[in-house]
Amino acid sequence: MARADRFVGRVGLVTGAASGLGRDVALGLAQEGARLLLLDRDGAALAEVARQCPGAEARVADVSDAAAMQDAAARLDRIGPPTLLVTAAGILGPTVPLPEVAEADWDRLFAVNVKGTWLALKHVVPRMEAAGGGAVVTFASGAGLAGNAVFPAYSASKGAVVLMTRSLATGHAAKGIRANAVCPGPIDTPMLRDSFAQAGDGAAAREEYTRARNPMGRFGTPAEVAAAVLFLLSDEASYLNGVALPVDGGRLA
Repeated sequence: MARADRFVGRVGLVTGAASGLGRDVALGLAQEGARLLLLDRDGAALAEVARQCPGAEARVADVSDAAAMQDAAARLDRIGPPTLLVTAAGILGPTVPLPEVAEADWDRLFAVNVKGTWLALKHVVPRMEAAGGGAVVTFASGAGLAGNAVFPAYSASKGAVVLMTRSLATGHAAKGIRANAVCPGPIDTPMLRDSFAQAGDGAAAREEYTRARNPMGRFGTPAEVAAAVLFLLSDEASYLNGVALPVDGGRLA
């Protein structure tokens, strides 16, 4: 069972903390004692989340901006040695066939989902090593484990996150770093609703199709994903490393 003190004395960074899955992860970590630096582009929403996280600091930043991420890491140093990292920042991008994806959309999608994840790892993992170790959870997707015809560019970006995470896990375990990816299926978030809205007149049909493909017949909740993330970060998962964990109601079973 989860304990209310699993992360007391731990310091961490959560990107994409203003809404959706990142918000629930930040709230859960703070409720269990972690001191956090929270990043997002949405300053107003981020400030509201920070107010609900005792001891948290908030910083408005674009994770694809190298200077901003370097600055965030320096700010993290003032909170304390980090041993937790969650990279929840991400965007959906266009829901069109692969040849129809605009180059600018492709570049932006990979800048946020892939480069943004890498920049967080680049600046935080060495600090974890100096602190004696830590736990990383990146946000991939079920779409990063199997091809997806509805949003193929997003699928490609999340596949990159999966292998980036597994590479980190194999390369840094000896330095005390565990790295796992969480791979949500359809979760009831603004991003999921946006994917339906992009279908225009076909939005209702896309929603029903997505729900019907899930053996549990429903969408997941942010709290269900956050529970998995907190488990992977905790000492209860001390022998889990390099896992890409589907949280999808059995959709990929």
